[in-house]
Amino acid sequence: MNRILLITLVLAVGVVVFSLAAGEWLTRPARAVLGAPPPGLPGEALRIPYGDGQQVSGWFLPGRTGEGAVLLLHGVRGNRTQMLERARWLQREGIGCLLIDLPSHGESSGDRISFGRREALGVDAALGWLRHKLPGEKLAGLGISLGGASLLFADRQPELDAVVLESVFPTITDAVQDRLVSRLGPAGVWAAPLLLLQIPLRLNLGVHELRPIEAIRGVRAPVLVTSGTEDKSTRWVETEALFAAAPEPKQLFAVPGAAHEDLRDFDRPTYEARILPWLQSHLRKAPVAWGQTDLGKMAA
Repeated sequence: MNRILLITLVLAVGVVVFSLAAGEWLTRPARAVLGAPPPGLPGEALRIPYGDGQQVSGWFLPGRTGEGAVLLLHGVRGNRTQMLERARWLQREGIGCLLIDLPSHGESSGDRISFGRREALGVDAALGWLRHKLPGEKLAGLGISLGGASLLFADRQPELDAVVLESVFPTITDAVQDRLVSRLGPAGVWAAPLLLLQIPLRLNLGVHELRPIEAIRGVRAPVLVTSGTEDKSTRWVETEALFAAAPEPKQLFAVPGAAHEDLRDFDRPTYEARILPWLQSHLRKAPVAWGQTDLGKMAA
């Protein structure tokens, strides 16, 4: 009996220690030194200030006039390089791109990863910079996982012309439980509350504040929601729930067989054939008809 009690106690202590270590690792900043854009890539490095001495770092890749621009937002513990191949592709199509390190990632400032809430402040700063840089151009946001959650939590004022959400968790409870179950099996259900209890202590945020499924209800732009059907970190049923909460107009794009991974890398032809026309339909300005400009001047 004493032996069973001792084993139980050791296991309980082990679970607590594991959850504390996991909570520290998940919220600790993910720094990286990135510098200038890669050689041969036409673009500029920048630092965008916001708030009280905070800043986000990024690369801006110009596009063609009238084709619009996209803010590209990476996943948790990543950085702007995660979005580099998307930026190269979109720039070849004439669409400008701003890739940033979310707060507490890469070269951006921040002391804790907050699962989208404080990262949203950096997103708004980046959108403000992009609007100032490209007045009159239509703008979109494309975010993967944490990047998508940060985009939803942002104010986005004025609203974007299009939003693409890839593999975005509906709630932090779902995100934590799914990831633990995929790694620990059924025991992950019991370990999840220990991680969730740390959120108010580490971040001064309530679990109820980390619900992208509520934030998506306020989006007033066309939304495309996509995820892999075999994603164990954001299950397909959760993607369907996030999509159901989004206002119209909206589209749902399933990537059969994909897990929680780069959907473009998984099936590039299908991804590009679906995403590019959708972005162009919302970002591209209609060409001015012959003589329209002169007629406008005459009327004035």
